[in-house]
Amino acid sequence: MAGRKPSGMRNRPAGAIAVLLLIAIVYFLAEIPEEERGRGSPTKSGEQIPADAPAEGLVPVELVRTIDGDTIKIRYQGKEQNVRYLLIDTPETNHPQLGKQPFGERAKDRNRELLANGEVAIEFDIGQRTDKYGRLLAYVYVDGESIQEKLLEEGLARVGYVYPPNTRHLERFEQAEIRAKDKGIGIWSIEDYATDRGFDAGKAEQAGKSRETRNREEADQAGPFANCKELRAVHPDGVKRGHPAYSERLDGDHDGMACEAS
Repeated sequence: MAGRKPSGMRNRPAGAIAVLLLIAIVYFLAEIPEEERGRGSPTKSGEQIPADAPAEGLVPVELVRTIDGDTIKIRYQGKEQNVRYLLIDTPETNHPQLGKQPFGERAKDRNRELLANGEVAIEFDIGQRTDKYGRLLAYVYVDGESIQEKLLEEGLARVGYVYPPNTRHLERFEQAEIRAKDKGIGIWSIEDYATDRGFDAGKAEQAGKSRETRNREEADQAGPFANCKELRAVHPDGVKRGHPAYSERLDGDHDGMACEAS
């Protein structure tokens, strides 16, 4: 008869039916792979997707120009937009307060050079896609190769501006930075220049003055000297052949030692 409940359901209490439905739902959810559940959205607790989640894919873009070591202008979705590289920081080239910092121009030139050699694409992370200046926040690639990782590897950038959950490639980038540090190249060639807050131009200036002083001292020690009196004022014991200050003219006995003490 119409409206009649099936015999299996007729005598079951409403509570028992609800329990059966709940068990069925739990079983269905258990069959869904964990990586599919919650993909693309926060979990029920409000937690973000893990930072090592697979990339959504690279988005081909048209490069308009290179602004500096960590910023470019591209054509994206029909309009020109600036892109700030995620997770790295390069020295400034023309900052209103900081001015031009050591290795800033080199980082910019290298960035331009790398971008000129293939197809440019960007990759967004799972968090915020723009910063407070309206710039896109992305990883940048040329023919699938990471520009950020390359700049870090060559000592032209430091890992910086780390704001979870935009940390997908953080571990790789940190390893690239460590390799450059160990080699002492680029920004790491100046002691204490690169810090976790940015770049200390004062340290670079001190290092430059120290190098200048050393160069001047080396020049003073190298001569040329007019006579042995002048040479001994700097090198009291004289100098051997091969030393920058050595001169056959001052090696009277031709024993390979100029102006040796008698």
